Amino acid sequence: MTPAIRAKLAALGNDLSPEMVQGSIGLLAGMNRGLSSDTQVLRDISYGQDPRHRLDLFRQGDPKGAPVFVFVHGGGFLMGDKHTEGSPFCSNMGDFAARHGMVGVTLTYRLAPEHRFPSGPDDMAMAVDWLRQNVAEHGGDPGRIVLSGQSAGAVHVAGYLAHRADHAEGIGGAVLMSGIYDTHTCAPNASAEAYYGTDRRQWGMASCMPGLLKTEVPVQFSVAEFDPDDFQQQAAQLVEQWYAVRGRYPEMHYLAGHNHLSPALSVGSDQIEVERMLAAFVARVAG
Repeated sequence: MTPAIRAKLAALGNDLSPEMVQGSIGLLAGMNRGLSSDTQVLRDISYGQDPRHRLDLFRQGDPKGAPVFVFVHGGGFLMGDKHTEGSPFCSNMGDFAARHGMVGVTLTYRLAPEHRFPSGPDDMAMAVDWLRQNVAEHGGDPGRIVLSGQSAGAVHVAGYLAHRADHAEGIGGAVLMSGIYDTHTCAPNASAEAYYGTDRRQWGMASCMPGLLKTEVPVQFSVAEFDPDDFQQQAAQLVEQWYAVRGRYPEMHYLAGHNHLSPALSVGSDQIEVERMLAAFVARVAG
């Protein structure tokens, strides 16, 4: 982030307050360039039975066997969508993929409190099933799927790797931005209770940490400078346990100048460090 944008994000604070959320969205929306004129979009394709089981596909030209980059939105398990009319988000992530020669995918999933754990990993499995069966028709390679998610989206992708490990075999890679990975140690809040339930004693079975420490899928992690304390602590805990188990550090990026929302929101603007980070990872693991 440039010093001027970093200062504006810092002024919004670390907490996920309505002022911080709306301020971040407003700031980065004004900097977004919008969809490339060369990007073709197919919207609202159903990948399952629920009305929330929808995905959008992005591509440029007529790709053949291209890597597939999937972005899963955040929203505290309670809200969020793959596209909102009049907003560049989350279509900026699909457009990013198309501009870099991939097939881009953005998707929605079922929300808490009506749908609790393991609905997230289950929805990821359904989306991956659909892509494995259909993405080749749109120019994508079903053997080179990279899943990414931010916040609650990162938790759902992590849950898929951890709790649906057999199903995740063959996934090219995963990008986890500012996620919560260990339900034993995370801070309780209303969003978490809506998804995991009000009995904290039952949260342990939902923890992604043991499965993440075993996954063979290449993973890129990141945490933002102005992330709330809980996300900072989770990132530090993951690095420590990863090294203890594997004897190597994970690929963990510290995103200086960013807050909890801005890494994904910055894609498609002139703040290009996150876009470069994502493109380099996909090229390495699925290029």
